[in-house]
Amino acid sequence: MLIGWLEASLLVRWLLGWILALNLPILPASRPPRQRQVSVLIPARNESATLPHLLTALRSQSLKPHEVIVIDDHSVDGTADIVRQAIDILPIQLVQSPPLPEGWCGKTWALHHGVQASHGDVLVFLDADTEPGPHFLQRLIAQQEQRGGLLSVQPYHRTEKLYEQLSLLFNLVGLMAVPMGPQCGVAFGPAMATSRSDYDQAGGHDGVADKVVEDWFLAHRYEQVGLPVSAWLGGDSIAYRMYPGGLADLVAGFNKNFAIAAGEVRWPWMVAVLLWLSGLFWAAWCLPAAIFGWPMVGVHAIGPNVLLYGAFALQLLLVSRRVGRFFWINLFFPIPVLFFLGVFVLAIVNLERGQVVWKGRRVKTR
Repeated sequence: MLIGWLEASLLVRWLLGWILALNLPILPASRPPRQRQVSVLIPARNESATLPHLLTALRSQSLKPHEVIVIDDHSVDGTADIVRQAIDILPIQLVQSPPLPEGWCGKTWALHHGVQASHGDVLVFLDADTEPGPHFLQRLIAQQEQRGGLLSVQPYHRTEKLYEQLSLLFNLVGLMAVPMGPQCGVAFGPAMATSRSDYDQAGGHDGVADKVVEDWFLAHRYEQVGLPVSAWLGGDSIAYRMYPGGLADLVAGFNKNFAIAAGEVRWPWMVAVLLWLSGLFWAAWCLPAAIFGWPMVGVHAIGPNVLLYGAFALQLLLVSRRVGRFFWINLFFPIPVLFFLGVFVLAIVNLERGQVVWKGRRVKTR
């Protein structure tokens, strides 16, 4: 009887994974937007390695931006030089962020000044590590024009090195745990678009000055004044490579987001994701436990545990294709499971400490 209950419970958890994956819509193609003056705003802190890719991509857009403004957030590398070299190929402007005052985060302070320097009636916020395809701005602006309010896109996660594969579960959990699509109430900071009038009505970045995950709280501000908030996956229209600086940057980045954003996730989605994760963790343990004779509850035979392991591996392989480029790690998912648990524990510790270090600054987690 116990075995039957366990099998049914694991089946429910596996099916929950498919249900959650249905809520991952990709930014749809749209009719060309009407003539708009688009200001592209890019906060940049030590982004000399990533910024050239974005500026090259902006040059090739089918919808040409009215202006591109890069806000240099006290970089100590060649970020400002990269911008100056692009003046001949783009209508680009370099803005130096003033000294960071108390009560502001670096990104919100930079974007606040970028908006003040801009002139367009549509504002597009792009992280410096994003890589938009040639029709991205056209699709983004068309959807914002159709939906109104704040519209954002989570880029496709392009991975190159083995350690980047460890981010598999962070990508999936971060997307499965929130509603997406039209008027979902969720925003993703790497790529956002809004009209200037809606931005001003919501209070702009001044209203989320001290928020590290400013996208989540900016979405709340839009909803509070009755404006819609919509979010989509980027698919083939925009990608990014997260944390190319190494494993330590990856851990610090996800640690920061995990510690702060976890409290913002809506509970119905969180409960469903936790149930799915528990099934995934179970499958990650049971096969090696059956092989090596470790303690476990349930069937000790290798065959059923191979089937369970294969079912979750196949699910990860198919679902993750919409989110990013993950290969062998799906077949060895106990590795990202252990990594996920380790960063989760570290995030809880930092939440208790009240701060994390990110890009040379101490960031409050409370």
